[in-house]
Amino acid sequence: MDSGLHADEHKPSVFRRFISFLVMLAIVVAGAWVLRTFVVEPFQIPSASMEETIMTGDMVFAEKVSYQFSEPVQGDIVVFSDPLVPSRTLIKRIIALEGQTIDLRDGKVYVDGVELDEPYTDGLPTYPLSTVANVNIEYPYKVPQGTVWVMGDNRTNSSDSRYFGPIEESSVFGKAFAIYWPLDSIALL
Repeated sequence: MDSGLHADEHKPSVFRRFISFLVMLAIVVAGAWVLRTFVVEPFQIPSASMEETIMTGDMVFAEKVSYQFSEPVQGDIVVFSDPLVPSRTLIKRIIALEGQTIDLRDGKVYVDGVELDEPYTDGLPTYPLSTVANVNIEYPYKVPQGTVWVMGDNRTNSSDSRYFGPIEESSVFGKAFAIYWPLDSIALL
């Protein structure tokens, strides 16, 4: 008995397969965009300001979710908009939070009068820097409300809050959590 159907009638047409492929591709691209925009974003480190923690040329992942539900904490390595060139992204370590007092004495960093233990600086001293024209910082310095104080781990080669002042907490858009490239440098931060 012949059902009247031929084998060719059960196969989707080339046009239908092409449309299915385009829909699947659009879903993948949209998913990747959502992940990169709202969840995790890769960044390449262009300078030596975070060495030895993160080396020049390393690729890091920064997650964008935790600061939607909590505040940054001292010690976090964060990515943020450069206060001098907002289209540029910087990565530094949070040293002090709003309301805390930072002081630099004899090459050491003090927060609220307590010397910080900073093994990530490899013993490099921390000294004040000349600031940009519109910034005036005198130590001890109380971090204003709504801002955080950030510094690079490579204290002798970092333009940071000592140079441009504290940054707006709202300019922080991610927390670096892993180095993923090069392969021999893979590590959690």
